[in-house]
Amino acid sequence: MAKYVFVTGGVSSSLGKGIIAASLAKLLQSRGYRVTIQKFDPYINVDPGTLNPYEHGECYVTEDGAETDLDLGHYERFLNTFTSQANNVTTGRIYQTVINKERKGAYLGKTVQVVPHITNEIKRRMLELGNTGKYDIVITEIGGTIGDIESLPFVEAIRQLQWELPEDDTVVIHLTLIPYLKAAKELKTKPTQHSVKMLSQEGVSPYIIVCRTERPLSPDIKRKIAQFCNVKQEAVIESIDMATIYEVPMAMLREKLDIICLKKLNIINPPEPDLVKWEAFLERLNHPKSVVRIGLIGKYIELQDAYKSILEAFIHAGAVNECKVEVVNVHSEYITPENVEEKLSGLDGLLVASGFGLRGIEGKITAVKYARENGLPFFGICLGMQMAVIEYARNILGKKCANSTEMDEKTPDPVIDLMEEQKVISDKGGTMRLGAYDCALLPDSLAHKIYGQELISERHRHRWEFNNKYLEEFQNGGMVLSGKNPKSGLVEIVELPDHPFFIGVQYHPELKSTVENPHPIFVQFISAAVSHASTNKVDEKNTANVND
Repeated sequence: MAKYVFVTGGVSSSLGKGIIAASLAKLLQSRGYRVTIQKFDPYINVDPGTLNPYEHGECYVTEDGAETDLDLGHYERFLNTFTSQANNVTTGRIYQTVINKERKGAYLGKTVQVVPHITNEIKRRMLELGNTGKYDIVITEIGGTIGDIESLPFVEAIRQLQWELPEDDTVVIHLTLIPYLKAAKELKTKPTQHSVKMLSQEGVSPYIIVCRTERPLSPDIKRKIAQFCNVKQEAVIESIDMATIYEVPMAMLREKLDIICLKKLNIINPPEPDLVKWEAFLERLNHPKSVVRIGLIGKYIELQDAYKSILEAFIHAGAVNECKVEVVNVHSEYITPENVEEKLSGLDGLLVASGFGLRGIEGKITAVKYARENGLPFFGICLGMQMAVIEYARNILGKKCANSTEMDEKTPDPVIDLMEEQKVISDKGGTMRLGAYDCALLPDSLAHKIYGQELISERHRHRWEFNNKYLEEFQNGGMVLSGKNPKSGLVEIVELPDHPFFIGVQYHPELKSTVENPHPIFVQFISAAVSHASTNKVDEKNTANVND
């Protein structure tokens, strides 16, 4: 039978429960255990697919087409294994299931209540992955902060499971904040004490307390937390701020978080961890030999979590190239033909990110034109690929009013159009083209060289597509349509052969980049940026010599 680890948070939100859960999972996995992680979110949206990125960060899409919380991205990047629909559950999904059952008469006329009906459904889903027989340990992260009204049913479900399951089958980890008061020059434990007290009042007593802190915890502070929170001193774990999230597993290894968990779960004499690949990645990450500046053209750059997977993919690709990637955020809404040179000069590469809606579109098109004309390595993702198509249609094919019907329904040249099957859909939630689809690559194309194979599979999240009515015009005009869905003929990849590096993809490659398997397009894009930076340095040196 599977064992269950529950991770809760207190004092403040955004402390990094997902990173702690993923780090623990990585350590357990490195010892040979089969591990998965699931996220339970307390909001009533059925999934994050209808949430604005400013509200909740990026919407992460799994292989099976689930629109999920961004923490599932951390889970996949750390564990190098796929998650699924079952790994992310919201209050909305719980209530939707219970209400649908009630409508069908499943409760035999009983009054449907939070306890036991909602909590029973929560427990069923908490145990679902463990009951498959695929995993030795299931880690469940509870979103929100202890004390939030909306989190109470999840905490109650944990309380019941602790009572129903054997004592050595569950362990609760509580992540809290230990604030440092500069005026007093000391760390304060009182918020943690109150948070644990509140959790205990709800019937759940943590076995491990992980303390997020800016300063090291002294033995006295650890002893104080242990004494007043009723845990062993060894179970008070220091989680000090790290330069990168990928250092956290090693910090948790030093704190023996995994060993303490295994001890509570009655797993004796665990194998030694194998973290050779992880340590090699950190070595390359921490000792880069060069630096490149990549412009990230987006609409939501005020919130970094809106492009979380892209930023992490840059880190993975940078490590492969032994290069530090400096991301320069450029808001597409403020790019114009007059200032584009000022905003984008000095960059070594340009990535135009995904998004929805009209705002900032012309700025993205202007940025694509700059990259195309100046030989700047270019990478367009989803909407970014569509902007590359529109820019080429306007400035090379002479279709000055070319556009996407998402932006202009009456455009005379809809080179990007709503997918045929999307035209009859009215519901917004979970109805896009979602999840993994095959893509056949054109031999000898840039895409084929990058992947090294003729058939690939990538994850999608979109409603609009390249309009195949214009396919021949683009091909005759010099744009290579190098990737297509073998069943529908949907154009998935566009590229320009007479450019140092110019590629746009309809899918989201960032969602499949992990520490152990960096995505090949990101790897080659950063490699092209390194070459561009080196060429620029040579040119600058030669110019300086001529001037001398």
